[in-house]
Amino acid sequence: MQKLWGGRFTKSTDSFTDHFHSSIGFDSRMYREDITGSIAHATMLGKQGIIPQADADLIVQTLGEILSDIDAGTISFDEKAEDIHMNIETILISRIGDVGKKLHTGRSRNDQVALDTRMYTKKELTEIKALLKNLMTTLNTLAARHTETILPGYTHLQRAQPVTLAHHLLAYIEMFKRDYDRLCDTYKRTDVLPLGSGALATTTYPLDRQFVAEQLGFSSISANSMDGVSDRDFCVETASTLSILMMHLSRFCEEIILWSSHEFHFIELDDAYSTGSSIMPQKKNPDMAELIRGKTGRVYGHLMGLLTTLKGLPLAYNKDMQEDKEALFDAIDTVKMCLPVFTNMIATMTVQPDVMLQAAKGGFTNATDAADWLVKQGVPFRDAHGIIGRLVLYCIEHHTNLDDLSLEEYQAISPVFNESVYDAIGVKQCVEARNVIGGPSKAMTTKAIEDNNAYLKKL
Repeated sequence: MQKLWGGRFTKSTDSFTDHFHSSIGFDSRMYREDITGSIAHATMLGKQGIIPQADADLIVQTLGEILSDIDAGTISFDEKAEDIHMNIETILISRIGDVGKKLHTGRSRNDQVALDTRMYTKKELTEIKALLKNLMTTLNTLAARHTETILPGYTHLQRAQPVTLAHHLLAYIEMFKRDYDRLCDTYKRTDVLPLGSGALATTTYPLDRQFVAEQLGFSSISANSMDGVSDRDFCVETASTLSILMMHLSRFCEEIILWSSHEFHFIELDDAYSTGSSIMPQKKNPDMAELIRGKTGRVYGHLMGLLTTLKGLPLAYNKDMQEDKEALFDAIDTVKMCLPVFTNMIATMTVQPDVMLQAAKGGFTNATDAADWLVKQGVPFRDAHGIIGRLVLYCIEHHTNLDDLSLEEYQAISPVFNESVYDAIGVKQCVEARNVIGGPSKAMTTKAIEDNNAYLKKL
């Protein structure tokens, strides 16, 4: 077939070059954005008198018919037409002849592809925000059921201090709230209309870019035409935002994997989100959590690929930029696949409160509270730290814990101790005493859950 750009060429491109050059295999997913953008462009061309109004109307009508036919599955795309933009234009011309050739007046594929990619990314960011909101809602609901479910908090993966499951879940909600804010910020910088930039230096036609922006729902217009066609910051920022989101999912998955192990047994995953072994009949593997953890590296890779592709490009458009889409699309697809699986996995898991409580009672998670009790008796903190350290060593040597020591054993280390120390080091008291904003007490976690509900209602 004759290329729409082939006027200055004396022979056809090699068949392998056609395949190498073509992007229709992956950018065909943007057909709706391409047609919607072309409809707005054609409408503007007619309004401005750049082409006859009757021609603009026919183009708009035919583009709508093409969109319907694609949705119905009655149109096949041609690799020789290279990309979604040339495919749509070729189909248009085949239906209405020379009138269809007027569509590309005042437009380049450079600003057209930038437009399509931005429109597609805006749509996907909106969908990801909805999935993330659903996850936060699920976590907040679960937290509300576990404001009194005590488990050990960890540092260095060593038992540290007792907290509640609600407090632990609320920590991840804070991470996801930041992710949501980043998605909103990314959307804001994606929401810029590049159409009208032309190949790199706009056009001599009297385009009404503001009209097109309003038609397509863009909040602003690119201020420089060279930047308009060459900017892919929004792709990088999307990949970066999604990478941070995946990092948070991966951290949570690591804990789910640990918690569901026989050694922890804090939770049991639902059978619908677990798999078995081909050889070991007893196995119940947390494969969904492991896959999400693994796919995080995939999204990271797309971020690095985009940065590397762009790092040496001069202004303005370069064909290297065709490489932005597969990375962007796959990063988006991966996150959209992981979020609902993760949400449902969390919603259906079974929590084991008794196991969590027993773990919280071990590992001297109340040692800091014992030291704080001494401080409240007038002992300097550093001295109190040393006293409790010696008590912990004594417990390790005698295979016991702080709760089970006699008052005589306490007083052998420090005469300051009295019976009230036992009230201070019970794990429930350790949690409830931390009644500071951001703390694990029931009052603080309940307030945080209420605040989250208010936050989620505004999204």
